[in-house]
Amino acid sequence: QVQLVESGGGLVQAGDSLRLSCAASGRTFSAFVIGWFRQAPGKEREFAAAISRSGVNTYYADSVKGRFTISRDNTKNTAYLQMNSLKPEDTAVYYCAADSLLNRVIAGPSGLGAWGQGTLVTVSS
Repeated sequence: QVQLVESGGGLVQAGDSLRLSCAASGRTFSAFVIGWFRQAPGKEREFAAAISRSGVNTYYADSVKGRFTISRDNTKNTAYLQMNSLKPEDTAVYYCAADSLLNRVIAGPSGLGAWGQGTLVTVSS
């Protein structure tokens, strides 16, 4: 299995940017699709972005499209989520997840193979 550790969260103001990292260890990183999910207080965990094994294909939730960019560096076993033009409604714990199936990652958080512990992003107005 693969182990994931997120970092890069923090407190920012609306309009600011943050870059989250998801560092992987264990099995071959490039064998996994990576997804970013988020969970706001009192809400269910939701899909934000996903990237294919090679990094060529990316997918976004409508709520983050045009503001967030997912990427990965398979030589560093790390995936990233660049978040620009942050809004207060982006406040959430952000998690990265790994799975073998792209469709399963895009479909939502249920049944995915591995998760990180999460990193908190707080956007003040």
